[in-house]
Amino acid sequence: MPDSTRHPPRPVAALGLGSSTFGREIDQAAAFALLDHAVARGLTFLDTAALYSAGAAERIIGAWLADRRPTPREIFLATKIYPPFTATAMTAALQASLARLDAECVDLLYLHKWDAAAATAEAVQTLDTFVRTGLVRALGASNFTAEQLAAVWNLQRSLGVAQFTFLQNNHNLAVREADDAVRLFCAQNAIQVVTYSPLGAGFLSGKHRASVQPGTRFDVSPGHRDIYFTPLGWQRLDALERVARRLGVPQTLLAQAWVMHHVGIDRVIVGGRNPAHIEQALAARAFDMPEAFAELSAT
Repeated sequence: MPDSTRHPPRPVAALGLGSSTFGREIDQAAAFALLDHAVARGLTFLDTAALYSAGAAERIIGAWLADRRPTPREIFLATKIYPPFTATAMTAALQASLARLDAECVDLLYLHKWDAAAATAEAVQTLDTFVRTGLVRALGASNFTAEQLAAVWNLQRSLGVAQFTFLQNNHNLAVREADDAVRLFCAQNAIQVVTYSPLGAGFLSGKHRASVQPGTRFDVSPGHRDIYFTPLGWQRLDALERVARRLGVPQTLLAQAWVMHHVGIDRVIVGGRNPAHIEQALAARAFDMPEAFAELSAT
Protein backbone atom coordinates (compact mmCIF):
# COMPACT_ATOMS: atom_id res chain seq x y z
CA MET A 1 0.00 0.00 0.00
CA PRO A 2 1.39 3.45 -0.88
CA ASP A 3 2.62 5.64 1.97
CA SER A 4 1.20 9.17 1.70
CA THR A 5 4.27 10.64 3.42
CA ARG A 6 6.37 9.62 0.40
CA HIS A 7 4.18 11.51 -2.03
CA PRO A 8 4.48 15.27 -1.45
CA PRO A 9 2.26 17.63 -3.47
CA ARG A 10 3.39 18.21 -7.04
CA PRO A 11 3.28 21.50 -8.96
CA VAL A 12 0.20 22.04 -11.13
CA ALA A 13 0.55 23.70 -14.54
CA ALA A 14 -1.78 26.56 -15.43
CA LEU A 15 -2.77 24.73 -18.61
CA GLY A 16 -3.62 21.06 -18.61
CA LEU A 17 -4.20 18.48 -21.30
CA GLY A 18 -7.54 16.71 -21.34
CA SER A 19 -7.91 13.20 -22.74
CA SER A 20 -11.57 12.88 -23.69
CA THR A 21 -10.51 12.47 -27.33
CA PHE A 22 -8.21 9.53 -26.54
CA GLY A 23 -9.51 6.22 -27.83
CA ARG A 24 -12.52 7.90 -29.39
CA GLU A 25 -11.47 10.64 -31.82
CA ILE A 26 -7.76 9.79 -31.87
CA ASP A 27 -5.89 6.50 -31.52
CA GLN A 28 -3.00 5.68 -29.19
CA ALA A 29 -0.28 6.78 -31.61
CA ALA A 30 -1.88 10.20 -32.09
CA ALA A 31 -2.48 10.50 -28.35
CA PHE A 32 1.18 9.73 -27.64
CA ALA A 33 2.24 12.47 -30.08
CA LEU A 34 -0.13 14.91 -28.42
CA LEU A 35 1.09 13.99 -24.93
CA ASP A 36 4.73 14.30 -25.96
CA HIS A 37 4.20 17.76 -27.39
CA ALA A 38 2.02 18.97 -24.53
CA VAL A 39 4.49 17.94 -21.84
CA ALA A 40 7.42 19.38 -23.79
CA ARG A 41 5.53 22.68 -23.93
CA GLY A 42 4.76 22.72 -20.21
CA LEU A 43 1.27 21.18 -20.12
CA THR A 44 2.21 18.69 -17.42
CA PHE A 45 -1.25 18.61 -15.80
CA LEU A 46 -2.86 15.52 -17.38
CA ASP A 47 -6.60 15.13 -16.94
CA THR A 48 -8.54 11.93 -17.57
CA ALA A 49 -11.52 9.96 -16.27
CA ALA A 50 -12.77 6.42 -15.96
CA LEU A 51 -15.71 7.37 -18.17
CA TYR A 52 -13.65 8.57 -21.15
CA SER A 53 -13.93 5.99 -23.93
CA ALA A 54 -14.94 3.34 -21.36
CA GLY A 55 -11.50 3.45 -19.74
CA ALA A 56 -9.47 3.63 -22.95
CA ALA A 57 -8.21 7.14 -22.18
CA GLU A 58 -6.79 6.01 -18.85
CA ARG A 59 -5.17 2.99 -20.49
CA ILE A 60 -3.53 5.18 -23.15
CA ILE A 61 -2.15 7.56 -20.52
CA GLY A 62 -0.95 4.59 -18.48
CA ALA A 63 0.83 3.18 -21.52
CA TRP A 64 2.41 6.57 -22.26
CA LEU A 65 3.62 6.93 -18.66
CA ALA A 66 5.10 3.42 -18.74
CA ASP A 67 6.83 4.08 -22.05
CA ARG A 68 8.06 7.62 -21.50
CA ARG A 69 8.83 7.30 -17.77
CA PRO A 70 8.65 11.02 -16.90
CA THR A 71 10.83 12.17 -14.04
CA PRO A 72 9.37 12.38 -10.51
CA ARG A 73 7.26 15.49 -9.94
CA GLU A 74 7.11 16.21 -13.68
CA ILE A 75 3.50 15.08 -14.19
CA PHE A 76 0.39 16.02 -12.20
CA LEU A 77 -2.17 13.31 -12.93
CA ALA A 78 -5.90 13.69 -12.32
CA THR A 79 -8.74 11.25 -12.91
CA LYS A 80 -12.42 11.02 -12.03
CA ILE A 81 -14.82 8.40 -10.73
CA TYR A 82 -18.53 8.22 -11.51
CA PRO A 83 -21.48 7.36 -9.22
CA PRO A 84 -22.54 5.33 -7.33
CA PHE A 85 -20.70 6.90 -4.41
CA THR A 86 -20.79 4.04 -1.94
CA ALA A 87 -17.59 2.89 -0.23
CA THR A 88 -17.55 -0.37 -2.15
CA ALA A 89 -18.20 1.20 -5.55
CA MET A 90 -15.78 4.09 -5.03
CA THR A 91 -12.99 1.79 -3.91
CA ALA A 92 -13.52 -0.52 -6.86
CA ALA A 93 -13.62 2.43 -9.27
CA LEU A 94 -10.39 3.90 -7.96
CA GLN A 95 -8.60 0.57 -8.04
CA ALA A 96 -9.75 0.03 -11.62
CA SER A 97 -8.50 3.48 -12.62
CA LEU A 98 -5.13 2.90 -10.98
CA ALA A 99 -4.83 -0.42 -12.81
CA ARG A 100 -5.59 1.19 -16.17
CA LEU A 101 -3.15 4.01 -15.42
CA ASP A 102 -0.56 1.51 -14.20
CA ALA A 103 -0.04 3.82 -11.22
CA GLU A 104 0.12 3.35 -7.48
CA CYS A 105 -1.56 6.70 -6.84
CA VAL A 106 -3.00 9.77 -8.55
CA ASP A 107 -2.34 13.38 -7.70
CA LEU A 108 -6.00 14.37 -7.87
CA LEU A 109 -9.25 12.42 -7.76
CA TYR A 110 -12.53 14.09 -8.72
CA LEU A 111 -16.09 12.97 -8.21
CA HIS A 112 -17.11 13.26 -11.85
CA LYS A 113 -20.68 14.46 -11.37
CA TRP A 114 -23.08 15.41 -8.62
CA ASP A 115 -25.03 12.69 -6.90
CA ALA A 116 -26.85 13.08 -3.59
CA ALA A 117 -24.73 10.27 -2.14
CA ALA A 118 -21.67 12.53 -2.46
CA ALA A 119 -22.93 14.49 0.54
CA THR A 120 -22.94 11.51 2.91
CA ALA A 121 -20.54 10.46 5.64
CA GLU A 122 -19.83 7.22 3.80
CA ALA A 123 -18.65 9.00 0.65
CA VAL A 124 -16.49 11.66 2.29
CA GLN A 125 -14.94 9.20 4.72
CA THR A 126 -14.09 6.89 1.82
CA LEU A 127 -12.38 9.78 0.04
CA ASP A 128 -10.50 10.56 3.24
CA THR A 129 -9.28 6.97 3.39
CA PHE A 130 -7.93 7.29 -0.14
CA VAL A 131 -5.88 10.31 0.93
CA ARG A 132 -4.68 8.84 4.22
CA THR A 133 -3.50 5.63 2.57
CA GLY A 134 -1.65 7.50 -0.18
CA LEU A 135 -3.77 6.36 -3.12
CA VAL A 136 -4.78 9.97 -3.79
CA ARG A 137 -2.97 13.21 -3.01
CA ALA A 138 -5.83 15.71 -3.43
CA LEU A 139 -9.60 15.67 -3.86
CA GLY A 140 -11.96 17.54 -6.13
CA ALA A 141 -15.47 17.79 -7.52
CA SER A 142 -16.44 18.10 -11.16
CA ASN A 143 -19.67 19.45 -12.63
CA PHE A 144 -21.01 20.62 -9.26
CA THR A 145 -23.00 23.79 -8.62
CA ALA A 146 -21.96 26.09 -5.78
CA GLU A 147 -24.76 24.67 -3.60
CA GLN A 148 -23.72 21.07 -4.27
CA LEU A 149 -20.06 21.84 -3.68
CA ALA A 150 -20.87 23.58 -0.39
CA ALA A 151 -22.96 20.63 0.81
CA VAL A 152 -20.04 18.21 0.49
CA TRP A 153 -17.30 20.64 1.55
CA ASN A 154 -19.16 21.63 4.72
CA LEU A 155 -19.76 17.97 5.59
CA GLN A 156 -16.07 17.24 5.10
CA ARG A 157 -15.18 20.11 7.39
CA SER A 158 -17.65 19.06 10.09
CA LEU A 159 -16.32 15.49 10.10
CA GLY A 160 -12.68 16.57 10.07
CA VAL A 161 -11.85 14.62 6.91
CA ALA A 162 -9.90 15.57 3.78
CA GLN A 163 -11.68 18.32 1.87
CA PHE A 164 -12.05 19.25 -1.77
CA THR A 165 -9.29 21.57 -2.94
CA PHE A 166 -10.21 21.53 -6.66
CA LEU A 167 -13.42 22.16 -8.60
CA GLN A 168 -13.58 21.40 -12.34
CA ASN A 169 -16.52 22.68 -14.36
CA ASN A 170 -17.37 23.26 -18.00
CA HIS A 171 -16.73 26.94 -18.63
CA ASN A 172 -16.40 28.79 -21.91
CA LEU A 173 -17.96 31.69 -23.71
CA ALA A 174 -21.06 29.66 -24.64
CA VAL A 175 -21.63 27.63 -21.43
CA ARG A 176 -20.55 29.17 -18.13
CA GLU A 177 -20.71 26.69 -15.25
CA ALA A 178 -17.92 28.25 -13.20
CA ASP A 179 -20.36 31.03 -12.43
CA ASP A 180 -20.07 33.85 -9.90
CA ALA A 181 -21.41 31.72 -7.05
CA VAL A 182 -18.99 28.88 -7.79
CA ARG A 183 -15.99 31.16 -8.06
CA LEU A 184 -16.92 33.04 -4.88
CA PHE A 185 -17.27 29.87 -2.82
CA CYS A 186 -13.99 28.54 -4.16
CA ALA A 187 -12.16 31.81 -3.49
CA GLN A 188 -13.46 31.87 0.07
CA ASN A 189 -12.40 28.29 0.77
CA ALA A 190 -9.05 27.90 -1.01
CA ILE A 191 -10.49 25.68 -3.75
CA GLN A 192 -8.75 25.93 -7.12
CA VAL A 193 -11.09 26.43 -10.08
CA VAL A 194 -10.24 24.32 -13.11
CA THR A 195 -12.27 24.65 -16.31
CA TYR A 196 -12.50 22.52 -19.40
CA SER A 197 -13.63 22.78 -23.02
CA PRO A 198 -12.52 26.38 -23.69
CA LEU A 199 -13.71 26.05 -27.29
CA GLY A 200 -17.01 24.46 -26.31
CA ALA A 201 -16.07 21.11 -27.90
CA GLY A 202 -15.45 23.04 -31.14
CA PHE A 203 -18.77 24.91 -31.07
CA LEU A 204 -17.01 28.26 -30.72
CA SER A 205 -15.01 27.66 -33.90
CA GLY A 206 -18.24 28.29 -35.80
CA LYS A 207 -17.72 25.25 -38.01
CA HIS A 208 -21.05 23.70 -37.05
CA ARG A 209 -23.25 26.61 -38.13
CA ALA A 210 -24.52 24.97 -41.31
CA SER A 211 -24.39 21.37 -40.07
CA VAL A 212 -22.53 19.09 -37.69
CA GLN A 213 -19.17 18.21 -39.19
CA PRO A 214 -18.46 14.46 -39.54
CA GLY A 215 -16.03 12.96 -37.05
CA THR A 216 -16.25 15.87 -34.62
CA ARG A 217 -17.33 15.73 -30.97
CA PHE A 218 -20.89 16.71 -31.88
CA ASP A 219 -20.97 13.87 -34.39
CA VAL A 220 -19.48 11.07 -32.27
CA SER A 221 -21.16 12.27 -29.07
CA PRO A 222 -24.50 13.82 -30.13
CA GLY A 223 -25.49 14.65 -26.55
CA HIS A 224 -23.17 17.64 -26.74
CA ARG A 225 -25.59 19.31 -29.14
CA ASP A 226 -28.17 19.82 -26.39
CA ILE A 227 -25.56 21.66 -24.31
CA TYR A 228 -24.43 24.10 -26.99
CA PHE A 229 -27.01 24.33 -29.76
CA THR A 230 -29.26 26.69 -27.81
CA PRO A 231 -30.48 30.23 -28.50
CA LEU A 232 -28.05 31.63 -25.93
CA GLY A 233 -25.20 29.56 -27.33
CA TRP A 234 -25.77 30.88 -30.86
CA GLN A 235 -26.11 34.41 -29.52
CA ARG A 236 -22.75 34.18 -27.79
CA LEU A 237 -21.17 32.67 -30.90
CA ASP A 238 -22.49 35.64 -32.89
CA ALA A 239 -20.84 38.03 -30.43
CA LEU A 240 -17.54 36.15 -30.58
CA GLU A 241 -17.48 36.26 -34.37
CA ARG A 242 -18.34 39.96 -34.40
CA VAL A 243 -15.62 40.95 -31.92
CA ALA A 244 -13.01 38.70 -33.56
CA ARG A 245 -13.70 40.24 -36.97
CA ARG A 246 -13.39 43.75 -35.58
CA LEU A 247 -10.08 42.94 -33.89
CA GLY A 248 -8.75 40.93 -36.82
CA VAL A 249 -7.92 37.88 -34.69
CA PRO A 250 -9.00 34.23 -34.98
CA GLN A 251 -12.19 33.58 -33.03
CA THR A 252 -10.67 30.39 -31.60
CA LEU A 253 -7.82 32.45 -30.15
CA LEU A 254 -10.21 34.98 -28.65
CA ALA A 255 -12.53 32.32 -27.20
CA GLN A 256 -9.71 30.47 -25.46
CA ALA A 257 -8.09 33.67 -24.23
CA TRP A 258 -11.40 34.79 -22.70
CA VAL A 259 -11.36 31.75 -20.39
CA MET A 260 -7.65 31.83 -19.64
CA HIS A 261 -7.80 35.44 -18.44
CA HIS A 262 -11.13 35.11 -16.61
CA VAL A 263 -11.02 36.33 -13.01
CA GLY A 264 -11.27 33.42 -10.58
CA ILE A 265 -10.19 30.73 -13.04
CA ASP A 266 -6.98 29.11 -11.85
CA ARG A 267 -6.35 26.46 -14.50
CA VAL A 268 -7.74 25.50 -17.89
CA ILE A 269 -7.87 22.03 -19.42
CA VAL A 270 -7.48 22.05 -23.19
CA GLY A 271 -8.05 19.17 -25.54
CA GLY A 272 -7.13 18.38 -29.09
CA ARG A 273 -6.15 15.88 -31.72
CA ASN A 274 -2.71 17.09 -32.75
CA PRO A 275 0.18 19.29 -31.52
CA ALA A 276 -1.14 22.32 -33.41
CA HIS A 277 -4.01 22.50 -30.92
CA ILE A 278 -1.49 22.84 -28.09
CA GLU A 279 0.17 25.75 -29.89
CA GLN A 280 -3.22 27.42 -30.33
CA ALA A 281 -3.84 27.18 -26.60
CA LEU A 282 -0.43 28.63 -25.76
CA ALA A 283 -0.99 31.53 -28.15
CA ALA A 284 -4.34 32.21 -26.47
CA ARG A 285 -2.74 32.27 -23.05
CA ALA A 286 -0.33 34.95 -24.28
CA PHE A 287 -3.16 37.05 -25.77
CA ASP A 288 -4.65 39.55 -23.33
CA MET A 289 -7.24 42.17 -24.30
CA PRO A 290 -9.37 43.06 -21.24
CA GLU A 291 -11.80 45.36 -23.09
CA ALA A 292 -12.68 42.66 -25.60
CA PHE A 293 -13.08 40.09 -22.84
CA ALA A 294 -15.42 42.41 -20.93
CA GLU A 295 -17.54 42.93 -24.05
CA LEU A 296 -17.87 39.20 -24.53
CA SER A 297 -18.65 38.62 -20.85
CA ALA A 298 -21.65 40.94 -21.19
CA THR A 299 -23.34 38.62 -23.73
